[in-house]
Amino acid sequence: MTASEAAAVGRTSLGGDLEVSVLGLGCMGMAEFYGDTDDQESIRTIHQALDLGVNFIDTAYMYGGGRSEEIVGKALATVPRENVVLATKCGLLRTEDGVRIDGRPEHIRQAIDESLARLGTDHVDLYYLHRVDPEVPVEESIGAMSELVTAGKVRFLGISEAGPDSLRAAHATHRMTALQSEYSLGTRAPEFGALPVCRELGIGFVAWGPLSRGLLTGTITGVQDFQGIDIRRILPRFAEDNLAHNLAIVARVTEVAEELGCTTAQLALAWLINQGIVPIPGPKVREHLEENVGAASVELSDETMKRLDEILPPNAFLGDRFHGPMMDTVDR
Repeated sequence: MTASEAAAVGRTSLGGDLEVSVLGLGCMGMAEFYGDTDDQESIRTIHQALDLGVNFIDTAYMYGGGRSEEIVGKALATVPRENVVLATKCGLLRTEDGVRIDGRPEHIRQAIDESLARLGTDHVDLYYLHRVDPEVPVEESIGAMSELVTAGKVRFLGISEAGPDSLRAAHATHRMTALQSEYSLGTRAPEFGALPVCRELGIGFVAWGPLSRGLLTGTITGVQDFQGIDIRRILPRFAEDNLAHNLAIVARVTEVAEELGCTTAQLALAWLINQGIVPIPGPKVREHLEENVGAASVELSDETMKRLDEILPPNAFLGDRFHGPMMDTVDR
């Protein structure tokens, strides 16, 4: 797809509040987690995404301890601000020992100013609570975030990886425009928890990890494919026995994709788009971005959706989606 074909990337609404492209651009991998990175190629990829009609850019302090936000800020410095729907997050911190959750109001008030400085803007369009802090009532965290809306630093609020009860409590405190959680053909837990609540309350759903950390691209053959420091080396889903099982399932998804004349990744993304979910895949290079954007033009019949459900029903993939410590932070 070329820039002249950007109109093919349609628009959808998050919670009736924000008009965004039907798929966005996740910028986590531009900072770390998936091997080597290249800041200049990341910036070119962000610019290419905008040229192709992808206006929804997602980042967070957590990604590289601010590095992802800095990359996004550099990329957007030459772009009209009104052309971008910019999302970032607070409440998940990097420490010498790893990661710490902090949903305290005083942290949230400080975090937004630091994020805005890195992003080079005076506001973000969507501000998420990255994780629910078990030590702080979610109403207190969201209450502090609502002050940022009043101050004009944030337009709309969201929450990430929240369980149904926390999502309801957050929404009762201040309207939630979106929930962002991992969701894909290989990770379907939201269907039995937060997603029905989103449907009930009119909250948009943004799917991170829509390609199951690369599994649903059909290009991974084993851990030997991972270069540099790559988090997948420690994730249960990529352990040797689990990975062999999971790749055998992906091969069946690839067969369906080939019948439709698209790639495995495009099929996996189209499966989400077809349900009104906004996926935010995280390509680090323009080639992969262009492939992902092609999913916007893949049409899926009810029969194909049923076939995919039969190939990859809930819990078909073996292995948890996170290692132990991080699994404890999700679906709270």
